[in-house]
Amino acid sequence: MARREKPRLSHVGRDGSARMVDVSEKRPTHREAVARGSIRISKEAMKLVREGRSKKGNVVETARLAGILAAKRTSDLVPLCHPLALDHIDVAVSESESGFDIEARVRSRGPTGVEMEALTAVSVCALTVYDMVKAADKTMVIENIRVMEKKGGRSGHYVREQRARRARPPRARSEGSERAKSE
Repeated sequence: MARREKPRLSHVGRDGSARMVDVSEKRPTHREAVARGSIRISKEAMKLVREGRSKKGNVVETARLAGILAAKRTSDLVPLCHPLALDHIDVAVSESESGFDIEARVRSRGPTGVEMEALTAVSVCALTVYDMVKAADKTMVIENIRVMEKKGGRSGHYVREQRARRARPPRARSEGSERAKSE
């Protein structure tokens, strides 16, 4: 039976200092990661977005493009992330019952995974929606950003277990509501 290594933080040296992982000896493999997240938006603000009445332009397309650009710039944002040549980035923004669901899929052939690029794409896509809609809704919530799947590399194939969705609390109608006061 193969001996399993103890889990450890790869970006922390023995002395506790932050360090960039040396991937120079790792063989390039096909890598893929899928991340998801969402942004809750009021019904009134969603109506404005649907009708194309955002003063800043097409919210969904701008946010999608921002997510793609962010994935390409992840190493500029996350200090110990390796700069990677990405082969494919897809960011999908779909309307949900309470706002938008966002999914990013990133592919590369390289010595290290692309989870950070997928997570960054989802995060910046959601932030862009927030930026473009904040004049109409200051109660938006960005939430549940997570890796859903990753393929390639030494750790193999990971798929997040699907759990039953919890019921979300009702959205606040105005800044004076109980929810707005508690946040």
